[in-house]
Amino acid sequence: MKDKSSLKSLYHCVYKLTYHLVLMTKYRRNVITPDMLNDLKDVFTKVCKLWDCELIEFNGENDHVHLLLEAHPNLKLSDFVNNLKTVSSRLIRKMYKSHINKFYRKPVFWHRSYCIVSTGGAPLKVIKKYIEQQDIA
Repeated sequence: MKDKSSLKSLYHCVYKLTYHLVLMTKYRRNVITPDMLNDLKDVFTKVCKLWDCELIEFNGENDHVHLLLEAHPNLKLSDFVNNLKTVSSRLIRKMYKSHINKFYRKPVFWHRSYCIVSTGGAPLKVIKKYIEQQDIA
């Protein structure tokens, strides 16, 4: 790893874990407004802090959002993502009730599925080659 200053430590480990999370609105409806996007960023930032994580970057479009997150190795990703979705959905529906009711009859906001991809570090080819070249001698 090139930049050791970016590594964090926890008990008996050193780590740098980043994830790219994509959340889509239910039925990919174009419901997200610029104001809503700003409020979503605030909600996600607060939830991340509660989970001892960091929201590094955030943006989105009318029907989906992208989050770049930094997390710790003890984090159970599925629980964290479900909490992010639940809290943000509840708060956004409350803040923008009349707008969201134009798109949904039921109290929904996010699609139940999501995409999360690990990021950072060297490309897989480089890591694979490095491991292959290890020698005991």
